Amino acid sequence: MEDVAGPGNAGGDPHSSPPPPTIAPNLKPELVAPPKYSIMSRCGTGTTGQTIPLLANHFKVSVNVPDAVFYQYFVRITSEDKIAVEGKGIGRKLIDRLYQTYSSDLGGKKFAYDGDKALYILGPLPQRRLEFSVVLEETFAKHENGSPLADKRSRRSFRSKTFNVEISYAAEIPLKSIALALRGVDVDNTQDALKVLDIILRQQAANRGCLLVRQSFFHDDSRNFVDVGAGVKGVRGFHSSFRPTQGGLSLNMDVSTTMILTPGPVIDFLITNQDVREARYIDWVKAKKMLKNMRINARHRNMEFKVIGLSEKPCNQQYFPMKLKSGNGTSEGQTVEITVYEYFTKHCGVELTSSQYMPCLDVGKPKRPNYLPLELCSLVSLQRYTKALSSTQRASLVEKSRQKPHERIRTVTDAVKKYQYDDDPMLATCGISIEKQLTQVNGRVLETPKLKVGNSEDCVPHKGRWNFNNKTLFNPTRIDRWLVVNFSARCDTSHISRELINCGRKKGIFIERPFTLLEEDPQCRRQSPVARVEKMFEQILAKLPGEPQFILCVLPERKNCDIYGPWKKKSLSEFGIVTQCISPSKINDQYLTNVLLKINSKLGGINSLLAIEHSSCVPLVNDTPTMILGMDVSHGSPGRSDIPSVAAVVGSRSWPLISRYRAAVRTQSPKLEMIDALYKPLENGTDAGIIRELLVDFYKTSNGRKPTQIIVFRDGVSESQFNQVLNIELDQIIKAYQHLGEVDVPKFTVIVAQKNHHTKLFQTGGSTDNVPAGTVVDTNIVHPRNYDFYMCAHAGMIGTSRPAHYHVLVDEIGFSPDGLQNLIHSLSYVYQRSTTAISIVAPICYAHLAAAQVGQFMKFEDLSETSSGNGSVTSAESIPFPELPKLHKNVQGSMFFC
Repeated sequence: MEDVAGPGNAGGDPHSSPPPPTIAPNLKPELVAPPKYSIMSRCGTGTTGQTIPLLANHFKVSVNVPDAVFYQYFVRITSEDKIAVEGKGIGRKLIDRLYQTYSSDLGGKKFAYDGDKALYILGPLPQRRLEFSVVLEETFAKHENGSPLADKRSRRSFRSKTFNVEISYAAEIPLKSIALALRGVDVDNTQDALKVLDIILRQQAANRGCLLVRQSFFHDDSRNFVDVGAGVKGVRGFHSSFRPTQGGLSLNMDVSTTMILTPGPVIDFLITNQDVREARYIDWVKAKKMLKNMRINARHRNMEFKVIGLSEKPCNQQYFPMKLKSGNGTSEGQTVEITVYEYFTKHCGVELTSSQYMPCLDVGKPKRPNYLPLELCSLVSLQRYTKALSSTQRASLVEKSRQKPHERIRTVTDAVKKYQYDDDPMLATCGISIEKQLTQVNGRVLETPKLKVGNSEDCVPHKGRWNFNNKTLFNPTRIDRWLVVNFSARCDTSHISRELINCGRKKGIFIERPFTLLEEDPQCRRQSPVARVEKMFEQILAKLPGEPQFILCVLPERKNCDIYGPWKKKSLSEFGIVTQCISPSKINDQYLTNVLLKINSKLGGINSLLAIEHSSCVPLVNDTPTMILGMDVSHGSPGRSDIPSVAAVVGSRSWPLISRYRAAVRTQSPKLEMIDALYKPLENGTDAGIIRELLVDFYKTSNGRKPTQIIVFRDGVSESQFNQVLNIELDQIIKAYQHLGEVDVPKFTVIVAQKNHHTKLFQTGGSTDNVPAGTVVDTNIVHPRNYDFYMCAHAGMIGTSRPAHYHVLVDEIGFSPDGLQNLIHSLSYVYQRSTTAISIVAPICYAHLAAAQVGQFMKFEDLSETSSGNGSVTSAESIPFPELPKLHKNVQGSMFFC
């Protein structure tokens, strides 16, 4: 250690040094600062596998004026009384009117507006800051009699509103930054330039009257609507975005779907939404909540209004004060109380047939109600439905909106030809032209990984699928003590148990007869789910002299049964008993085999192993202790900012195996995407974080070996968050490792997996089939600099397959492109719940499943409305959220999420 000059030796003997400072016995030494990571560049392409010609839904883009410069301006809109006005909704009207009114002052320049606060112009404006006064005229209903009604006697008037629009210079965005990025140069404002091009496309769609949802647009065309039930429709539209690729700039065009409210009469919508036979059965409390902020059209005046609520009383009992006209025609006469129904029928001549006994829609303001009878109102088209879909709605949407590959090709190419993007004046000025054919690309089909099943027998999947017909599981468990409970499902549990025993013996699992079969007391069926579970466990404790190995639980509903969450919480958290829930519609060998796969995994058995796992030949992983992590965060339903997010991390165990995992789960602030509990030091010096839990488990199950290599698979983050994964999450993992007393930091390979993207791959020659299982593409349509590739590990049987998009952020372990792609391909075959290759690596699937399962332990409905804003945030916020209950020690090491 070098001598350091200081007060103790200043001016003294240069060869003497002061005595070392006294260190308090309870003071921990500071951790070594972890290395800072940056996103790596591509290190080559793979070569293994059989070459296959493919098409991708990317359309080549040419830029003939690369020196064009966009000037970004900040837009601030205020009303006459100097109150700031949000741009969305009114912004486009104001900017369009501004350019019509002040065209000469703005030099007639082409512009693109994001509808909110950013304006992009080709060429600078005369001044860096300009201020304009813009007048908009809006139509409103002027009531001749002073009544709070939007009625037939209301006549249209025009009211002028003046807005102040301030435009101030923000930045220059050169188009040439895209050209530099295409050559592999890391340029800061490339994303800004691409964003401007995307905004130009959005502006085109807005001008056509489309519904805009992020980078997708949807036309008001009933031919694109599909009914999914409960008054909700899926509407098919298109996603479009410019992307830099190895092959140059491309336009990624894909079919997109969003949910809208079914347009038409409001009464019809409510009947369908609440699934009632007639309007008299409508729950008006639910209706009020559902209708709030919806836009409706009143047919008697053909005018739009926004619903703020419902009247307190029915139409024929809701009174309001109306001024009678005097003899000279003015409204200065007597004021009388009159009902809404009487007013419309007697004074306006509007016939009301069905809404006399229903509440009215209030389309006024909080202190100035404005009532409309329900039967006069229809929902305006293209109103987004943002609530979570039910399982039935999701299934209906998938079934009705799926397209085979050749259908999707035709839909996308027709759209590119029809909408003529490059005819846009702003894109034309930039010299941008777009080809009308899909991009050709060469892919490779990787060799299918071989599996080992019972008696070390080989099993070779075909087209990404295999089965256990005439085969046994690799490491089956023995089940001596178990029971069946039935929550009022209409099925024969005795028959189910016999068939499960018979099927188990064929697969190598010896299953004794169940200790008992428990049926729910019929009197409990009307109680709350928590009470029903409590009652069932009282029966279990009364019947059993000791703990069972597992419980088979028969639920009455196949999807989203409200008993599931309380049951799992009770069994896994309080009692530490592995359970398997079923709700069989039919009992056959395939169904029972799938159930047994889950049970065997949860009880510590292994269904199948990779052949390279069995022979300890996993490249680079077998040579040194390697831990594999899968990380995911699940968020609450759309529009619910009070529901905590659930972070789940699974870690591999029993090295050198790569198919066994254990999960650790925590809650965190709502909408927080970065996991904040990987490292969680407490005041007493301990670490209560996720990674420590998984590292200790790895050590215990891997013969006392500590991982010197860690492979991290992260799901659910966008490209803008990649650096945060390295600087926030990877930093926490390193600190957790060092907290255990380790000095050397493991080598890391960090990979982000994305499924929420819009690149699709197709076979050439008009094939109606999806690309083969194991297809990988790492050229042409990939990033020009960063290390990414697309992989379709699974065989898509319905619709069009979506490949997983893998981004390698860091690779200190030093995988070759072929080695990494084959490892990822192999990890798609170790998912113990199924006998098919899955679309994304098993560690991520397990993390996603663990977050979803454990998240149901808690009932979030009673939480207070503590909003954290819309969209995801990236750092911890001081928002209170409940802790998840701890898993019982008996099941902490099990694959309970299987």
